Amino acid sequence: MNWKTFYAMLLRDGHVARRNLVPTLVQNLLQPLLLTFVFGRVLTSSGMMQGAYKNVLLPGIIAISMTLSGIWAVAMPLITEFQFSKEIEDRLLAPMATHWLAVEKIIAGMVQSIVSGVVVIPAAWLMMGSGANLSFARPLEFALIGLLVALFAGAGGLTLGCAISQQHIGLMFSLIIAPMIMFGCAYYPWSALKSFPGMQYAVLVNPIVYACEGLRGTLVPQVPHIPIYAIIGALAGFDCLFLIVGLRRFNQKAVT
Repeated sequence: MNWKTFYAMLLRDGHVARRNLVPTLVQNLLQPLLLTFVFGRVLTSSGMMQGAYKNVLLPGIIAISMTLSGIWAVAMPLITEFQFSKEIEDRLLAPMATHWLAVEKIIAGMVQSIVSGVVVIPAAWLMMGSGANLSFARPLEFALIGLLVALFAGAGGLTLGCAISQQHIGLMFSLIIAPMIMFGCAYYPWSALKSFPGMQYAVLVNPIVYACEGLRGTLVPQVPHIPIYAIIGALAGFDCLFLIVGLRRFNQKAVT
């Protein structure tokens, strides 16, 4: 491991992210704030939804923002660099093992995922107004869940970026990301699916379920949620899976 080279590549990605800070913030904030305003402000203020729904919605919005930001930050540059610009070839010549380049991509994605979550929390909270009662009484659990969600986003972005061709980017979001979000318990708690027992257990193969339920359990523990220890174990398992698959796919594409 060449730490100097690794750190230099990480700084380069950070510099690129800072140059694109405004478009990145708009991209990461627009959809969450629109959803927050419509579902958490308009519908609750009009009486069409109960005010308590804000506590259900806000952690899900944060989880989706973190997930999409991390996946986008890793997957899209990889698709472009491997299949269009070939910029990845210059990085592969760096004096360090190939898999460390993939790890650097994951860490860069994790940083963007965490920044997105940190920015969305106060913005969405203010957008909803009164009634969103977040609790930070479990800071260690919240930090652990946040890191696991960020790692899932970065490793998931690596896996998708090495598996999806450029002409199938639209399909990636319409056939993979969108269904995962809709059935990821972002807009409702997992317990709300108890009337559909088959679906309730089928969605447990979706890692976004644990991201949303984990943030819900640490930020609004009064809302029913999957036990925290089960969420931590599931997220750790998915993170390991995506890390192994993503690193393997990256090494395969690097040598072809």
